[in-house]
Amino acid sequence: MANPSQTLHASFPSASFTRRLAAWVYDLLVATAIVMLASALALGFTALLTAMGIITLQGDMDHAGWLTSQPLYQVYLVLMLALFFGWFWWRSGQTIGMRAWRLKVQQRDGSRITPRQAVIRMVTALFGLGNLWVLVDFRNRRAWHDYAAGTELVTLSKEANQLYYWKEL
Repeated sequence: MANPSQTLHASFPSASFTRRLAAWVYDLLVATAIVMLASALALGFTALLTAMGIITLQGDMDHAGWLTSQPLYQVYLVLMLALFFGWFWWRSGQTIGMRAWRLKVQQRDGSRITPRQAVIRMVTALFGLGNLWVLVDFRNRRAWHDYAAGTELVTLSKEANQLYYWKEL
C-alpha cells in the first residue's frame, strides 16, 4: 500500500528534455571535478609507490604518463563516477545537478530506486545520450535508461525539492 508521500511523488510531471539537459551539464561539471580529485589521489598513490621502490618509471616517463598507461586507472575513474551517480540516485534520487533543476529519479510508483535500478540506469544511459529519446516519446517523456530500469525522472515542486532524503519512501 502506498503512503501519502509516495502517492504525491508519483503524481509529479515527467521532466522535460531541457531540464534534463541543464542538469546533465551541471553534473558534467561535478563529474569533471570528481575525475580531477580521483586523478590527484591516484597520482599521489603512484608517487608513493615510486618512492617506496614498488614501481619503477622507465626513461623519461613521469607519474602521470605511467598512470595513464595502466588499464586499471581507466576502470578506477569509471568506478568513481559510477559511485557518484549510483549513490546519489539511490540515496536521494537526485544528483547535485538534478537537485539544482528540481529533478528526481524514482520508481514509477513514486518510491526510491533500488541499487540494481541505479546500475541499470548507468549501463543503459549511454553517457546521457539516452535522454534524446525524450524528444520522441511525447506521451511518457521517459529516456531509454528509464524504460530499461523501470524508473522515471520527474520535476519536483519547489516545496518537495527542499527535502533531501526521502526516508519515508
